[in-house]
Amino acid sequence: MKNGAASAMTTALITHRDCLHHVTPPGHPERVDRLRSLHQRFANAEFDELARFEAPLGDVDSILRAHPQEYYDGIVRRQPTGGITSLDPDTHMSPGSLDAARRAVGANLLAVDLVMRKRVNNAFCAVRPPGHHAEAARAMGFCLFANVMIGALHALETYQLNRVGIVDFDVHHGNGTSALAWDDARIFFASSHEMPLFPGTGDKSECGAHGQIVNVPLASGTDGREFRQAMTSEILPALADHKPEFIFISAGFDAHHRDPLASLKWSEDDYFWATTAICDVADETCAGRVVSSLEGGYDLNGLQDAATAHLRALMNTAR
Repeated sequence: MKNGAASAMTTALITHRDCLHHVTPPGHPERVDRLRSLHQRFANAEFDELARFEAPLGDVDSILRAHPQEYYDGIVRRQPTGGITSLDPDTHMSPGSLDAARRAVGANLLAVDLVMRKRVNNAFCAVRPPGHHAEAARAMGFCLFANVMIGALHALETYQLNRVGIVDFDVHHGNGTSALAWDDARIFFASSHEMPLFPGTGDKSECGAHGQIVNVPLASGTDGREFRQAMTSEILPALADHKPEFIFISAGFDAHHRDPLASLKWSEDDYFWATTAICDVADETCAGRVVSSLEGGYDLNGLQDAATAHLRALMNTAR
């Protein structure tokens, strides 16, 4: 893939083949075929107008904005030369995992640069491993580095922004993002998620040190209608009130009704609606600046359909 020419009214698709080299044990839900299936779908003609970019390797200094040096060095040491190393019962590394994780970070960094430099209007990072469960000094929930948070900190520190917003609609609570945002008044974080469910965090009472965190736990079986009501009444108004200068989306597609790891009942239309609604806030507060990054989604057909709806909404907004 060659880096594409782009204009301000374009959506960027950022990915890298190295993300296919993060291999998990047989039967693991966060598998290579997830990204392969998206590459296959995004090769369709309806996506020809995307500006396509290869993700660079995320630089260590950017990673250290979210993670201590000791943690990063530990991940490097655990990188196997063959086979698979388990960091915990769910989170694993293969010989290609470190480069894949750095590409996932690099995609978010590049996406911020492209949007801030007005080369594109918004961007979707089709990368793995995901990132929203990674805490400052702990890999967990399939995640090694806090991809979206590192992107948000890059926007704040490199471009001297004052406020950013992160909306996470993965079916699992983004505990890592929440913990990293907890004491930072500049970072608004909102999460809708099934509860009870892994990782067990995300109660409504978890509001952050500055009241800038909004959690919307949803009961098993919640459908798209209830999700839209929660977004409209709680998440979107709070996001707009924060007046973000950039909005990030942790785009997990495992609340889809086909997903095997959870029990919410969202459709492709719900993802299109949610993405459009978030982009509408971005149009009002930050000139449409939106970067989205892949998190969960484990039924391949459901992932393809939901991610397609999400990307269509980003493209519609950018036109």
